[in-house]
Amino acid sequence: MTKIAFIFPGQGSQSVGMGKQLIENDDKSNRFYQQADQVLGFSISDIMLNGPAEELTKTYHAQPALLTTSSMISSKLIEAGITPHYTAGHSLGEYSALVASGVIRFEEAVLLVHQRGLFMNEAVPAGVGAMAAILGLERAALTAVTDAVTNTGETVQVANLNCPGQIVISGTAAGVQEASIQAKEAGAKRAIPLVVSGPFHSELMRPAAHKLDEAITSIDLQEAKIPVISNVTAGPVTESSVIKNLLVEQLYSPVRWEESVQKMIELGVTVFIECGPGKVLSGLVKKIDRSVTTYCVFDEESLQQVISDLGERLNG
Repeated sequence: MTKIAFIFPGQGSQSVGMGKQLIENDDKSNRFYQQADQVLGFSISDIMLNGPAEELTKTYHAQPALLTTSSMISSKLIEAGITPHYTAGHSLGEYSALVASGVIRFEEAVLLVHQRGLFMNEAVPAGVGAMAAILGLERAALTAVTDAVTNTGETVQVANLNCPGQIVISGTAAGVQEASIQAKEAGAKRAIPLVVSGPFHSELMRPAAHKLDEAITSIDLQEAKIPVISNVTAGPVTESSVIKNLLVEQLYSPVRWEESVQKMIELGVTVFIECGPGKVLSGLVKKIDRSVTTYCVFDEESLQQVISDLGERLNG
């Protein structure tokens, strides 16, 4: 039996024009964009479709934009008869996974991630925090480095465990800079500063987590119809109360993406479909296990390719 996982990208995958081809001449799909505008009280769809890129990149715009496009794409796949056995998302993408799994209604999710972006933006002033990708150093060695730097008074920690040989660190700008230097001294091949607006998935996001906790409490989360693989635990969850707590914890905890993909493969997943702009997650999945099949759905051609290939596999 073919088991399928829908995976959803996070910040950094957004691009001007995202989803445009898929909503043209399709009122049902375009409704996602219209609903997002209505809920947010401004035209996020105009920013998504026409830019400018500087506006789309702002965390409180990028988050609802990605959720809107990803939710529209997963809806089209499900409508075409392709239903996932598991869902998972990278950081922000976890909210798109929760929409696909029936935990949270799209309209509530798009407002929540906009608020999440505002909370994250407010938590740490621009320029105070930073993130960097460390290539070629094992987790234990890198954690020793980040712990040592943190002990000097500059917060820095492991933030994203993406795939073999790629770990992202997050913290104060000075902490990330010093940890990058020490990581290379410890054997890392490269340390690449990331163009981000804040130190995501670090202790510096605790203030944002408190506000997010309050915002989520006002939403009636449902039990997941399809298990969601949590960023925090790298395991499947379905209980709404557990999911709520994990979403709050996620803001200052590492994204355990490599382990999440491995868990889905252990559970029998052989096909991963990335729903949204870009191909970042599909690339990471292939670095984790080249034996699985990956698809990226971001336009009409890629959508029809998946429907054709999986239709034959599921019906054959």
